[in-house]
Amino acid sequence: MTPVRLVSPRLALREVDPGDTDALLAVYGNPDVTRHLSFEPRTVEQVQAIIDRSIASAAETPRTEYCLAITHPGDQRLIGYARLATEPQQAATIGFALHPAGWGRGLGVETVHLLCTLGFDVLGLHRIWAARSPLNEASARTLLRAGMTEDGRIRDHVFVRGAWRDSITYSILEHEWTPPDGSAAYLAGT
Repeated sequence: MTPVRLVSPRLALREVDPGDTDALLAVYGNPDVTRHLSFEPRTVEQVQAIIDRSIASAAETPRTEYCLAITHPGDQRLIGYARLATEPQQAATIGFALHPAGWGRGLGVETVHLLCTLGFDVLGLHRIWAARSPLNEASARTLLRAGMTEDGRIRDHVFVRGAWRDSITYSILEHEWTPPDGSAAYLAGT
């Protein structure tokens, strides 16, 4: 598959590159960002490993993981990180994190829409799902506003900060997906 580049009115998704390490550290190294994620703040070495793994996954055939930089259109600086990992049965799980400077502006909803465009319109998937911490109410609002439906709870789903934590899951099916007006465009090979 050609490199992924998706553009919406306020955001773009592009392949991760080696120059993204410091910007991703500002996201994944931030305790406020990782408070509800399935891991604690990352070190520079851990972030570099994520960058390296993201770049390597883009070259795999078949490609099963899309680890993408979230940017603003026309600006290559990473402001967040998005991931879509395919599963059997034409399904995928998604996740993302934004730098706190982007919180509260609807960018999470737009990120989910971009990931759904990739999953449904480009990859031809049937189902996309996401999971959140039970305490992350902002994520609940984002996933619902993006058109996903709450499915339920996975008990003791992740072990983080020395304890097991549940996850609340959401999904959207291909026939439920309606791209919003001014929706994303997939730009192959750009």
